[in-house]
Amino acid sequence: MRAVFVDANPTLAAVAERLRRADDLPLAVNRQPDVTPAELPAVLEDAQIAIIDHTGLPTEIAKQCKGLKHVVFLGTGARSYMNPEELAELGIEVHIIKGYGDTAVAECAFALMWAGAKGFAYMDRGVRAGKWLRTDGVELTGKTLGLIGFGGIAAEMARLAVGAGMKVIAWNRTPKTAPGVTFVPLDDLLAQSHAISLHLLLNDDTRGFLSRDKILAMRQGVILVNTARGALIDEDALVEALASGHVGHAGLDVFVTEPLPAGHPFTTLDNVTLSAHSAFRTPEASDNLIEAALQHCRRIVAS
Repeated sequence: MRAVFVDANPTLAAVAERLRRADDLPLAVNRQPDVTPAELPAVLEDAQIAIIDHTGLPTEIAKQCKGLKHVVFLGTGARSYMNPEELAELGIEVHIIKGYGDTAVAECAFALMWAGAKGFAYMDRGVRAGKWLRTDGVELTGKTLGLIGFGGIAAEMARLAVGAGMKVIAWNRTPKTAPGVTFVPLDDLLAQSHAISLHLLLNDDTRGFLSRDKILAMRQGVILVNTARGALIDEDALVEALASGHVGHAGLDVFVTEPLPAGHPFTTLDNVTLSAHSAFRTPEASDNLIEAALQHCRRIVAS
């Protein structure tokens, strides 16, 4: 049995080679991260395990990967890149990795919220252009943060926000409790929160979850942060709400189309802070991620 890391960027390739043990199964690391789905059969050859970071695996392509029995997806959003149920019908099991970057992503969400409250991105662009564009910031101490979805990342976000003196409320699709967090109905969260951070998995039930109606139900001037998945939000409705000022600021790390197309309305609005789907990219999270992938491979070999 052997595995192929099909789309390793330089950072993750180095981590994989450093963490792989001498007694692990053979692992080929493809250092060309821009692999098209059509190229996957040739990259995998007869490998039984594919480690995938960001390459799509359409079901029709998977049928051409004759040896493939397992996909280890580096993250939780495998459905954005493949159909696990259809792959299961082909005898291919998809494994995901949870929790590896909870702290990293929460810190990014926290930073985007704070940057939005202070207008740093707007002032930075102005100063670089030779302008002295001052803006009045918002004090977040004492304000209410609403968390939509409450898994490991949201729990870390709550810890940071409570430490900063914020009131934290949350809504989750299944009942939960957490220290320092008050769980409320979604309508109450939308109406009461000065800042809202999205922490839902993307699936058929949550696609477009933050609809036009839900955005309009938010408090005037709310700060909205998304480090989860772009397709959770109706982007057209968000653009309109940002242009009108109903949403005071958006801090966005993820988008429906990535990379974000040139000239996208988000790039033209002053009250948006953008990052390039990088919330989870820290050395600590990378080590956690690759070690978890290798552990998946070890369990597969041992089974």
